[in-house]
Amino acid sequence: MQGRLKYFSAAFFAAVLWGFMAIPLRAIREWPAEDILYYRIFVSTALIWPFIFVFRSKQLAASVRYLQTGPPPLRKRLITLTVIASLLIMGNWFTFIYAVNNVSIQSAAFAYLVCPLLTTLAAFIILKERLTGLKKLAIGIALASVILLARGSLYDVAWSVGIASFYALYLVAQRIIQHVDRLVVLAVQLTLCSLLILPFLLWQHHPLPTSATFWINITVIAVVFTIIPLYMSLYALNGISSTTVGVLIYINPIIAFAIAVVYFHEPVYTHQLVAYLVLFVAVFLFNWGALRKVFHKFA
Repeated sequence: MQGRLKYFSAAFFAAVLWGFMAIPLRAIREWPAEDILYYRIFVSTALIWPFIFVFRSKQLAASVRYLQTGPPPLRKRLITLTVIASLLIMGNWFTFIYAVNNVSIQSAAFAYLVCPLLTTLAAFIILKERLTGLKKLAIGIALASVILLARGSLYDVAWSVGIASFYALYLVAQRIIQHVDRLVVLAVQLTLCSLLILPFLLWQHHPLPTSATFWINITVIAVVFTIIPLYMSLYALNGISSTTVGVLIYINPIIAFAIAVVYFHEPVYTHQLVAYLVLFVAVFLFNWGALRKVFHKFA
């Protein structure tokens, strides 16, 4: 029990950290979303490689060996998936940043509540993974909650679905990538993103931000809300199942929603509350099997 507790705590605090990400993003909302995206990627890339060299050098060496010894079709497939995943995570980060600073934090929180359901649906369509009757019902109920929320603001829902779709497809691509360390893959993806956005940054001719507030918050986002929680999630998988980690991720949007209402005083309307309640029913049904396993292990 004590051994599993440290892994459970790592997964729990990773999800908690992600829930507070709206605070540093809102602190720099006067800058364009694309600039925040660019510098988040650059700073994350600059920091993640030293982190890997110091803490995950063995995993890096093993990943390089696997790539070198693998057959050419495998290398080609891995490179293609890595490029696709890079574009998807960049799209997810941009839509999330824009939604938090220009739409609403609630739209971003709603996206990460519906995201696991969309991930399962995408895996069912793309990877032909099995979908149980209960999960089909949960996805149907989630769709009803999206339609209900769209009756109040189609614009907000469009951003929520966009954020969730980018991340769901990213997770499907990540699921296909096997036998390579996840953090090393992320570092390569961030490097590719940096190379892809460099021409856009130069073409836009935006002046380099000089505000200390901007750089402090960008660094906090890169370290506290990107590298640390990702590493904690990977560490947690050494001792608890991916199912348990997946259930704990729901803490993220719950905290984000609470921050939106309590800290930033975003209004909540009746149709939104009903839609969120309907979605919570869907999430509960979707994760019923996983919840039973988690409660059984920690009972």
